[in-house]
Amino acid sequence: MIVSLNKKSLLAALLVVLCSGCDNTTDRSPAKTEAPAASLSLNQWFDARYEEELQFSPIELSFLGRKDRNDELGSFSYESFNKKLAWKKQTVETLRQQYDYASLTPAEQISYDIWVYQYEQAAASAEYFYNGLSFDQMRGIQSYIPTFLINFHRVEDESDLRAYIARIKDVAPRMQEMLDIAQQSADAGVVSPGFALDGVIEQASAIIAGRPFVDNSEADSDLWADFQQETQTLVAQQKITQKVADELMRDAKTALQKHFLPTYQGIIAWAETQKDRAPEVVTGVGNQPNGAAYYKHRLATQTTTSLSADEIHQIGLDEIDRLRKEMQSVMDEVKFDGDLAAFFEHVRDGAWNYYPNTDAGRAAYITDATAAIENIKTELPQFFGLLPKADLVVKRVEAFREQDGAAQHYYPGTPDGSRSGTYYAHLSDMNAMPKNQLEVIAYHEGLPGHHMQISIAQELTGVPQFRTQAGFTAYSEGWALYSEVLAREIPGTYTDPYNRFGQLTSEMWRAIRLVVDTGLHAKGWTEQQAIDYFMQNSPEPLESVTSEIRRYIVMPGQATSYKIGMLKIQELRTKAEKTLGAQFDIRGFHDAVLGGGAMPLPILERVIDQWIASVAATDAA
Repeated sequence: MIVSLNKKSLLAALLVVLCSGCDNTTDRSPAKTEAPAASLSLNQWFDARYEEELQFSPIELSFLGRKDRNDELGSFSYESFNKKLAWKKQTVETLRQQYDYASLTPAEQISYDIWVYQYEQAAASAEYFYNGLSFDQMRGIQSYIPTFLINFHRVEDESDLRAYIARIKDVAPRMQEMLDIAQQSADAGVVSPGFALDGVIEQASAIIAGRPFVDNSEADSDLWADFQQETQTLVAQQKITQKVADELMRDAKTALQKHFLPTYQGIIAWAETQKDRAPEVVTGVGNQPNGAAYYKHRLATQTTTSLSADEIHQIGLDEIDRLRKEMQSVMDEVKFDGDLAAFFEHVRDGAWNYYPNTDAGRAAYITDATAAIENIKTELPQFFGLLPKADLVVKRVEAFREQDGAAQHYYPGTPDGSRSGTYYAHLSDMNAMPKNQLEVIAYHEGLPGHHMQISIAQELTGVPQFRTQAGFTAYSEGWALYSEVLAREIPGTYTDPYNRFGQLTSEMWRAIRLVVDTGLHAKGWTEQQAIDYFMQNSPEPLESVTSEIRRYIVMPGQATSYKIGMLKIQELRTKAEKTLGAQFDIRGFHDAVLGGGAMPLPILERVIDQWIASVAATDAA
């Protein structure tokens, strides 16, 4: 999942943890490889530009499974952001000069428009660089960097371990950049809620708990444990000797103690100093300097539409009314004696609806989520022509970033399949994980949701490489939410009425987001008002609701993208079904939606209109 960063890959969009408008860019400019249009097809030109773009971000390269520059993290500074923005502006100017739009194929025009859209989005974000929070409980850089090192820094030989150590040392200057940005934001009136600062302190403290940060600790820290494991794996594979391994572990220990530890102590100290500024009553960004404009920008970037806060709020109210009626139908089906509010309590408080809050209960959740994914996998060819090649695993979130009641999430694998996609579950408090929602979450995060959409995008051929990694939240989250509802049509799913109620609960959750996100950031709602509204319209546990509302507060607008994207995909499907009638093919429709990678919703509508016209013309011939 996410702040106001303009990441050029979907993966980065899901993992973004930095400040408003900030990219993981390095100070080094990419090499110029410009060539005249006559010598390059448009796709070749885009591929050359995308390679330049990747060189701005060592982290992005690692996400893609590449090892060039894997001893760097890259700069997070405002200067780096501007350097990349200037480069992007130049590419757009060159694109417009060298290629005649009218002479391009429809597919090339789509690529052209997406490239320009990405630049325009980045340019618009520059004004709001300091409006976001650099450190918070959801996507703060303090948890992002260790997560990245543990999960995405590939270790296959000695050089990779030395690069790992170099990146540990590089944490200090990169975090200082973020602290400088955070302080400038605070000085400009962008205050962090107390819960966000507490989350930063808790996460940072957990990261530096254990050896080698605390010598007398009985346990290793996650980072130290990971480095030792990677080192001993190479020893076992006879790629390095034990003598070399011991040297590397000494160097890593020194880097962690002398570079990493003081940095995290500094983050904790900074967060402590900010707690006095935290507001007693938490509201949204409307109270910030330039807050209304910032939120309007956030809605535009997150939904890829021009919908206003009032329009989104009303869509949410209408969807909540519709879903309450569907929930009432399920309640009647199970013959519950009481009103919908009482049924919410029955589902929310019933011990039958939760796994034991034990390691055995957590293991059972992972097992059952995996089984749900494996079951639906066998039915997918009936609904999709395009299927992902990459594997999918279900894992528990690492302890240092795990939060009670936090939403589950997905991390993509690599385009070459060397790293599987991962569906992560927060399992620290099983009382925040209702059984009847396990199935719908598995479909959202796994198949046919995020894993299918992102893997297919990464595996695409015949389109410019940048489109295989492009990220637009309304498209990706809209697809995942659409997948939850699509699963109703797939055999063997939601066979229990309570699981069907779980699907409706998940959809209601996203409808409520439209109301509470706009309420918080455009209508002056307090945190408690948002929590109360959520609880009145959903059986979600209080722990989950509280975590959700606090997520919306620190990530303005992001939560609106899900339902807006889903509604657009449903609208396009209805249009295709009505226009094509008996000619409509569900596999063809889904392949048209997924077959070009992520894109803004208006461009997706153009793609589907072209597909409809193509099908109609083919059958008429």
